[in-house]
Amino acid sequence: MTTIDTTAIAVDLPEAFDPRWSRLPGVQVDGRRITIDPAEYFFRFESNTWLIADWELVKSQLLNVDETTESPVEQLALDFIKQHSESTSDAARVLATAYEVYAYLFREEHLAGLGLPQITADHLRMLREAATLMALNKVELDGHISNVGPCWFFPAATSVVFDLDDEMGGMLDEVYHGGWFNEHRRIEAIKAHAALGGRLVHGCQSVPDQSGGVVAPYGASMANFRDELAAFKQGWIEQVYAHRVNPAA
Repeated sequence: MTTIDTTAIAVDLPEAFDPRWSRLPGVQVDGRRITIDPAEYFFRFESNTWLIADWELVKSQLLNVDETTESPVEQLALDFIKQHSESTSDAARVLATAYEVYAYLFREEHLAGLGLPQITADHLRMLREAATLMALNKVELDGHISNVGPCWFFPAATSVVFDLDDEMGGMLDEVYHGGWFNEHRRIEAIKAHAALGGRLVHGCQSVPDQSGGVVAPYGASMANFRDELAAFKQGWIEQVYAHRVNPAA
């Protein structure tokens, strides 16, 4: 692993995370407080800066703005990021912002329209927690993947933490990257992810591929992103699964 010098990341979030996150290397959970040792947690950690915008500003100035024929939602988000985002090396601030983003995107009112009765409010909590940690991953403008942690590989990480079998882990991944992305949900996601300085992109087509997702800056090279992800993912997925408490799950 390539790493940079950094101290432990500690953040107090509005709700307590599942203590089983401590099954992953470098993660400690004590109620609402999460502490991450970057040297243990990340497979690759080359950048300790992230682009973020204030969530309250996103809520007040972007979420309720409608696109027009001249300004599609992607342009609205990009303009907002250019005007209001800033670079920060405060990883706790990134995590706190991400929690607000995913508390909004994975809220319970959407369950009824999902069409997946096996997905419950508890599953949405799993999604909120995993996606919050995912926000520390990073892609550069040239498509280089600079930060990679276990939550890049969504089904693997959630199976370790929440004791999900492969079927339910895959279903949760579908909710994360597929089932929510009808057009109404996609528009919500584009606006909300402006708080994390970009848009959510996926390297995968379906659950078995398990190439994960990351918030990437607008303009990032997706061709380079795809090629680099394909080169490293399999070995790191296996390392995540190795931390299963019940390997037969």
